[in-house]
Amino acid sequence: FLSLVAEFCCGFFVILILGNFWFLAVLYLLWLYLDWGTPCAGGRRSHWVRSWTVWKYFREYFPIHLIKTSDLNPNHNYLLGFHPHGVLVAGAFGNFCTDPPFKNLFPGLTPYLHIMPIWFGCPFFREYIMSAGMVSASKESVSYVLNNEGGGHASVIVIGGAEESLNAHPGSLTLNILKRKGFIKMALKHGAHLVPVFSFGENELFKQVANPKGSWLRNVQEKLQKIMGFALPLFHARGVFQYSFGLIPYRQPIHTVVGSPIPVKQNLNPTTEEIDQLHALYLQKLRKLFEEHKSNYGIPEHKSLIFE
Repeated sequence: FLSLVAEFCCGFFVILILGNFWFLAVLYLLWLYLDWGTPCAGGRRSHWVRSWTVWKYFREYFPIHLIKTSDLNPNHNYLLGFHPHGVLVAGAFGNFCTDPPFKNLFPGLTPYLHIMPIWFGCPFFREYIMSAGMVSASKESVSYVLNNEGGGHASVIVIGGAEESLNAHPGSLTLNILKRKGFIKMALKHGAHLVPVFSFGENELFKQVANPKGSWLRNVQEKLQKIMGFALPLFHARGVFQYSFGLIPYRQPIHTVVGSPIPVKQNLNPTTEEIDQLHALYLQKLRKLFEEHKSNYGIPEHKSLIFE
C-alpha cells in the first residue's frame, strides 16, 4: 500500500518536472533540502490527517481493534515493540497512525511509528506519512522521541523489520527477533519502559507464494532486501468484486494487544550482558502476552511463538 502511494507521489513529481510546472518542482526540492531532518526530529503530525473519515472505514474493513491490558503512565516514555510485521503492517498503521484508537485508551501518550528512512526521500509522500505520525527508524529519530524529559512519548518499532515480512504466511508465528537488540539498547540508554505488542491476525491478510528458507525464491528475496533495504514478498488476496485473486487484503479481524510495561532504569552505557538480560526478559514477556491471549483470537492451544 505504501509502495503504491509512494509511486503515485513520485510520478506526480516527475510530471511537474517534465511539464510546465517545473518551477514548482524546484521550489519543492528547496523545501526538501531545508526540511530534510524533520523525520528524525519528531516529524510533523496533523490531527486533521489522522482523523480523516477514510481511516475509520479502513479500521472497520478488517476490522482492527486495539486491546489494552495495562495502564501506561504518561509521565514516562515508552518503546513499544510491535509483532509481527506481516505484509501490510495494518495493525500498526490503523492503531498508531490514525485517531482516536490509541489516544482514547492511553490518554497523555503520543505514539510515533518508526519506519525505514528510505520512505522519507520520496517527494510529497514524506509529507503525508509524517502527517500521520510516522518518523524515521534511525537511531537519531528514536533518541529524539525517547529523549522527551516530561514523558508522554511512545516509540512504536516493528521489531522484525522488512525481513520478517517474508515469513508473513497465514498461520505463521515466526518472529525475527533473536539478533535484534538495538531497540533494547535504546530503551536502556533513555530509560524508556519496554512494552511488547502482539497483533493477532496480521499474517492472515494475504497469501504469499511459498518461499521456505533455502529456496531459490527466498534467496533472491533476501538478497534484494539487503540491497534495497526493504523486502519484496510475492503476495495476493482478493479483488474488488471477487474473492479468488487480487491485491486487496482479506477481511480478517486484527486484534493488536498492548502488553504491560517492563520498567527500565536509564543506563547510558549498558554492557552486552545487561542488554542480553533485558532482551531475554522482553522475549519472556512477549511470549507470556501471546500465550495469555492466543485462545481469544483463534490460535490453537498447541501453537506457540517461534523466535529466530
